[in-house]
Amino acid sequence: MPAAVPALRRAARLVAVPLILAPLALAGGCGGAPPAPVSASSPAAEPTAPASARGQLAARVAASLDERYVAGYTLTGDGRAPSTVTVTIAMDGSWLVAITGGALGGTVDVAVAGSASGLYQCALSGTSPGCVRVAAPSGQVPAAADPQLQHVFTDWLGVLTDRQAAISVGTAAALPGSRGECFSIEPSSASLATPVDPGIYCYDTDGTLTAAALPMGTLTLAGSPAPAPPTAVLPAPIVSRDPLPIADPAASAAPAA
Repeated sequence: MPAAVPALRRAARLVAVPLILAPLALAGGCGGAPPAPVSASSPAAEPTAPASARGQLAARVAASLDERYVAGYTLTGDGRAPSTVTVTIAMDGSWLVAITGGALGGTVDVAVAGSASGLYQCALSGTSPGCVRVAAPSGQVPAAADPQLQHVFTDWLGVLTDRQAAISVGTAAALPGSRGECFSIEPSSASLATPVDPGIYCYDTDGTLTAAALPMGTLTLAGSPAPAPPTAVLPAPIVSRDPLPIADPAASAAPAA
């Protein structure tokens, strides 16, 4: 009998081993590999957020940088009769903006032109029509002789497409007669000098300015733009004299003591 005891103990150990391993197998699952972990990089697709007002404005104005056209606008406000504004952006990049009643307090038609040879102010009516070179191509028209409207179609475009410019942009209600999207533009608190006039600017999807409410008045597109000419030709001969003041000197002169 004592000789059989070791054999019984060995048999008991052999039976216990499968009983210990069985719970481990159950803990690992019933065959097959464990489920793959959920990847943090593959969530369900989320809808794209709409572009900011500043981004929408920059995209529409960027489209206008490549446009070449002749367009007519009506300028109203400022307590005077409506004026006609004709904008020419020629194929070679030269440009011309003509304004009826744009100088001498509304009594003389005037134009501002830009080309590779310089900036010009042109008197289109009155006793001495002619164009005066007032600055180099990269210069500025003297403030007293600057009707301002040409900036909307020329150098201000670079500011409106620059997302670092010191302006704040928001969406605005549509102006009468406008198409596309309208944006309110104000100088930011960080701006020491106003890079563009504050106001509401409305642009179509192709970059066409359809309306603008500015301190100088409200511009509204009249009709559809026409094809551009090869170059913007000066509307009068070049003359040697001072440019015309925009304001009426007689109205702005102080009475004598």
